[in-house]
Amino acid sequence: MTVRVLLFARYREAAGKAAVEVEIGEDATLADVWESVRARVPALREERRPLFSCDRVYARPDHPVTGREEIAVFPPVSGG
Repeated sequence: MTVRVLLFARYREAAGKAAVEVEIGEDATLADVWESVRARVPALREERRPLFSCDRVYARPDHPVTGREEIAVFPPVSGG
């Protein structure tokens, strides 16, 4: 199935666009979606631990994907 993934902060800058569409399998998780994004956007290949949002709620990498939700990825943040 095809899913649209919203990109934020340095991920958006690296991709040169606010969203990408990727193909994933039927039993995919958010981690699988991220692997597909990294494969499609070479500038993100070294990024390892994004934060995920599924329907505007933070979600774990093992969260299953149906293809109907809004998926977003954010780089990890650090505070000081």
